[in-house]
Amino acid sequence: MELFSKFVGPGINAKVAEARKDPNAIVLDVRTPEEYAQGHIEGAVNVPLDRIQEAVPLYGNKRLYVHCASGARSKQAVAQLKAAGLTNVENIGGIMSWNGPVVTE
Repeated sequence: MELFSKFVGPGINAKVAEARKDPNAIVLDVRTPEEYAQGHIEGAVNVPLDRIQEAVPLYGNKRLYVHCASGARSKQAVAQLKAAGLTNVENIGGIMSWNGPVVTE
C-alpha cells in the first residue's frame, strides 16, 4: 500500500486539510447539482463539469482543489481550467475517498 501511495500522492483528505489552511484556496466540486445536494464537503463550491468555464473568471486568482465522485471528471475539469490559462489547479480525486463528514442540502 505504501508503494502505491508514492505514485498517487496525497489523497483528497490531505488535500482538503491543506486547502482549509489557505484562505486563498477553493475546494471545487465538479459533480452535478443533484450529486452535490446529496452530500458534499463542507465549504466546497459546486461548479459542474459542463459549466467549468464559469469558474475561470470567478476563481482564476485562487488555488483550486478540484474533486468529483471518483476523480475522472475532476481530471477533465483540471485539464479544461489549465487550457483556459489557470495554473494553480489540482485534481484531488473523488469524494468516495473522503473520510470526513458531508453536508446535505
